[in-house]
Amino acid sequence: MNAPLSSPSVRRPRPHVAVIGAGPGGLAVAMQLAASGARVTLFEKDGVVGGRTRTLTSPESYKFDLGPTFFLYPRILEEIFAACGAKLQEEVEMIRLDPQYRLIFEGKPNISIDATGDLAQMERNIGSFAPGDVPGIRRFMEENREKLAVFRPFLERPFLSNTDMVSPDILKSLPQLRPHKQVDQDLKRYFKDPRTRLAFSFQTKYLGMSPFKCPSLFTILSFLEYEYGVYHPVGGCGAVSNAMARVAERLGVEIRLDTPVDQVTFAGRRAVGVEVGGQHIAADAVVLNGDFAHAVPKLVPNAIRKAWSDQKIEKSRYSCSTFMLYLGVEGTYPELSHHNVLLAEEYQRNIHQIENGELPDVPSLYIQNPCVTDPSLAPPGHAALYVLVPVPNLRHGADWSVEGPRYRDIAIQRLKVLGLTDLESRIRYERMVSPQDWQDEFSVGFGATFNLSHDLMQMLSFRPRNRFNDTQGFYLVGGGTHPGSGLPVIYEGARITSRLIQQDLALTAEPALAPATEA
Repeated sequence: MNAPLSSPSVRRPRPHVAVIGAGPGGLAVAMQLAASGARVTLFEKDGVVGGRTRTLTSPESYKFDLGPTFFLYPRILEEIFAACGAKLQEEVEMIRLDPQYRLIFEGKPNISIDATGDLAQMERNIGSFAPGDVPGIRRFMEENREKLAVFRPFLERPFLSNTDMVSPDILKSLPQLRPHKQVDQDLKRYFKDPRTRLAFSFQTKYLGMSPFKCPSLFTILSFLEYEYGVYHPVGGCGAVSNAMARVAERLGVEIRLDTPVDQVTFAGRRAVGVEVGGQHIAADAVVLNGDFAHAVPKLVPNAIRKAWSDQKIEKSRYSCSTFMLYLGVEGTYPELSHHNVLLAEEYQRNIHQIENGELPDVPSLYIQNPCVTDPSLAPPGHAALYVLVPVPNLRHGADWSVEGPRYRDIAIQRLKVLGLTDLESRIRYERMVSPQDWQDEFSVGFGATFNLSHDLMQMLSFRPRNRFNDTQGFYLVGGGTHPGSGLPVIYEGARITSRLIQQDLALTAEPALAPATEA
């Protein structure tokens, strides 16, 4: 007697997702979608992963972070790794810094303090120049702890329509979040001395904004530093991008380096794939991780983008830019902290100059000296110094072929305030990145390194949406979409975008991670 024929099992093909750009957001989305059962292809135009969160290596073996230089609030990234069956600390070593950074307030005399998460020590440090502000420190921490608890749900969910902005929980939170105030205004409730306020507000530069204009929501930035710490990944921030790529590949993600995408293809308003080198690659969903102002006009037809047309993108408000020096230097600088922030005596004037399109004549600046923590970033007896100066973006028309060399000399002179008086003679490697370079070499729209400004009319549903406005099957991740710029916020945005795609494609599979191989 013949055995009965068994019915063939019916399996839905694994949905294919095309991710454009292997920056932090693109890597995080690729990991999460692969872990939930999608077939993911990640296209990266450059020969390395990480986008601006990559490592620059000189022929002399100096290593520099290109963009971000530290990790803040690593909880989000730890949870993403865990959701993908991996452990962040097993993939890359993260060192919590103490002190977090050194602040140098220029004046007569200069005042220098080491910022630390040890609040008793921080009170002593602030008390050395502003004793009246000491009682405000713990009150600031307590109230911002509550503010983060209120604000955090808004950072963790999508805003896909303007009606999402008037939900009862948002309206109820407004008195506590005080969005009508600016950061510096809000800090006056705790601190009278402008230097103390600056110590708790210069972090708005992580968003490319001024503390005198940035919404007071973002006092949580300095709170996060003191509450959760500032971390250095051994090998630099590019080591985290490389770890994410390793996990993604173990999950089955195909990463195609040196593969620029020419266009996102649409059937009506639905994204159906990408054009790569003259070939159409079909996809059930497409995720864009390129810089918004640069990539969207290039890859997405203007006729589809009613909410974010070329004209709207052109007229939107963008962050400042940065002038960068990456210096390989003979000798070490143990007297410098890992992170150092020189705040010019006329800091507020600096800000106004940048906002007016002028190059600050006596600029504030940031210098990273990571070899005091991680000697692997330079040859023995040498240092890899990273210098950042906030400057206007390219909308203000500076000719950086002329201004670059001049501003390089200004920055080197300013470093003498930090005691680097013989730096010029010690330089063995040097690279400069100007706003023009950010645009031309690294595809940053208008050279605005922190993307769209975070003013109230460019946040939440007013920002380009994670499921991109006016489209189907097309999604954004990165600083140009909700919730905004900064690594922890971009990672949170990657979770939002991933959840939307998982819902839209009915992805439910559990993570299945191949075992790590020995290094």
